[in-house]
Amino acid sequence: MNRTEAVTRPLLEVEDLTVGFGGFAAVRGVSFHVQPGEILGIVGESGSGKSVTCRAAMGLLPGTARAGGRVRLEGRDLLTLGDADWRAIRGREIGMIFQNPASHLDPLRRIGSQIAAPIVRHLGVGRREAMRRAVRLLDDVGIRDPERSARAYPHEFSGGMKQRAMIATAIGCGPKLLIADEPTTALDVTVQARILRLLKDLNRERGLAIILISHDLGVVADICSRVVVMRNGEVVEQGPIDDVVSRPRHPYTRLLVDSQPSRRTYPDVKTEPLPAAPLLSVEGLSVSFAVRRGLVGRLAGKAGPFLALDGIDLQIAAGETVGVVGESGSGKSTLARAIIRQNRPSAGTIRLERQDVHALAGDALMAFRRRVQMVFQNPYDSLNPRMTIADAVAEPIWRHRLADRRTAERRAGELLELVELPRALRDRKPRQLSGGQCQRVGLARALALEPQLLIADEITSALDVTTQAQILDLLLRLQRERALTLLYISHDLSVVSSICQRVYVFKAGRIVENGPARQVLSVPRNPYTQELVSSLAQLGPKKSASISVAALNNATR
Repeated sequence: MNRTEAVTRPLLEVEDLTVGFGGFAAVRGVSFHVQPGEILGIVGESGSGKSVTCRAAMGLLPGTARAGGRVRLEGRDLLTLGDADWRAIRGREIGMIFQNPASHLDPLRRIGSQIAAPIVRHLGVGRREAMRRAVRLLDDVGIRDPERSARAYPHEFSGGMKQRAMIATAIGCGPKLLIADEPTTALDVTVQARILRLLKDLNRERGLAIILISHDLGVVADICSRVVVMRNGEVVEQGPIDDVVSRPRHPYTRLLVDSQPSRRTYPDVKTEPLPAAPLLSVEGLSVSFAVRRGLVGRLAGKAGPFLALDGIDLQIAAGETVGVVGESGSGKSTLARAIIRQNRPSAGTIRLERQDVHALAGDALMAFRRRVQMVFQNPYDSLNPRMTIADAVAEPIWRHRLADRRTAERRAGELLELVELPRALRDRKPRQLSGGQCQRVGLARALALEPQLLIADEITSALDVTTQAQILDLLLRLQRERALTLLYISHDLSVVSSICQRVYVFKAGRIVENGPARQVLSVPRNPYTQELVSSLAQLGPKKSASISVAALNNATR
């Protein structure tokens, strides 16, 4: 091999890869390559074959899968390897970060021990030295107090900290290639920006090649030099990120670009003065919880009850759409659960048309539960897994004695039609549906009691951008048709600035800024709001994780 060949040979070559499960072809004829030190993005919606392709490159396909074609790492065909060879490569030459770190961290083992285990196995160092390296790795990925953190268990870490621990585990043995499978999905924009910045730093400082799998073309555009677009198990387009984003050739790529929140347009929202008597009024609300003895509490130096909400004042007028933004732990969901009486206030009041929500009982409480409904972030957790979709929507109707069971079943069918769910899916269970389909069921169930106020808690955060766009369009249409009042909780500032009249910015249980949404999110006054805005990755080649006034105006024009 001459010097030129050594320099230009790709680190990873995927040629005509096929993966099948029974009679289903999950991946068909996929080809791409990764150069040493390159960051390559793979984008597409759920079911497009992104993760299956990369699991084939990691030798992590289930025994029922059939793989064909070639996957070469520095010229060595990985698909021909046996189990022993794979164990030597996995972790040592190729590392992987999974989408949900909580499901890939052993809840019974300390974080440091989990990071040290592959170092002992692959590098042959002693356990004490491996633990020292684990502590250094935690420091490298930005974990505070790494020595103490190494002794913690996964449940003591926040979502962002768990993801950093997974990255430390993946890079611990100095791999040449890192596969990051949706590493920022459902994370707050500030945490997302930090994780992406960390990946870029690892790429620059260690020369680490990275494959970033994502459904968010904006994230890929921010960090990758080239992109592969997949749909239905096939590559429909690939090339330099600048060319693919600015001049997409395939209709599906154009759909992905147009579905980005910063590219979408929504009807103009009008900001009007609040009426004298708002529909919902929150005054001096505080909610506290007993602190669990954990690492996060110890690092923060907290003792005694944890004050999740502190003196919240908030009002929502009938027919208004109000946004609540802030990172995890800021109190957004605590507020929503206090409104629907799942969290009890330690101080303050919540009033729905002058009625104290937490003083209601009997028939008045039943009436309140009909008037205020909530759509949760994870639809799978909020639906009974043993009930069919049709039964899940019909149940609240007959339980509240609004109709007999037969009429409730007929009404459920009308509601599922209203949220555009195919009739063929009505007898299925939640786990047989996609995330977007399940979220439609959650909407139908929430609308079953014809509420006045609908609370939407991060309902699109973990969905593909195309599905996000469909759910948002559906939500706005239903709001117009039914004159709904909407409390929209989200970390997507582009959407909040587009669909909300007003916005409240939460930090550490307090409101740090509020006002007209477009004004607050285009010219933020509070430093924390400025940090949130600057952390929002924008669609476009080589953009930093920032958002400009012009971009917000374009997004809402």
